[in-house]
Amino acid sequence: MNQNIATWFELPATDLGRAQDFYRSVLDTSFKLEDMSDMQLAIFEAEDGAVSGMLVKNEHYQPSATGAVVYFNGGEDLSQPLEKVEAAGGKVLMSKTPIHDGECGYFALVLDSEGNRVGLYSPA
Repeated sequence: MNQNIATWFELPATDLGRAQDFYRSVLDTSFKLEDMSDMQLAIFEAEDGAVSGMLVKNEHYQPSATGAVVYFNGGEDLSQPLEKVEAAGGKVLMSKTPIHDGECGYFALVLDSEGNRVGLYSPA
């Protein structure tokens, strides 16, 4: 049985370049660009077997601050990516918050540059 319940995610983007810049800045990540039918895609680079996803620009995909929340790896200390959110065009909705007094790490919620609510997680 696969240990990953989630296998893929898609985040809507109205401006694919702006969305890529946001995630490059905050998460220090890169993308592979593709087109599929009438969709523009920016696929998060990931190691083989890792859960990953993509940014999608298409009329049927609309950013949301109220839908499901995808949590991204915030590295060793969540404070570092959180410091970059506003400069990258996003907004911190919930600052670094301990989970069970920090025993299970920390999380935060942000709005990305497109208006999607996403989470960040780190062990410290």
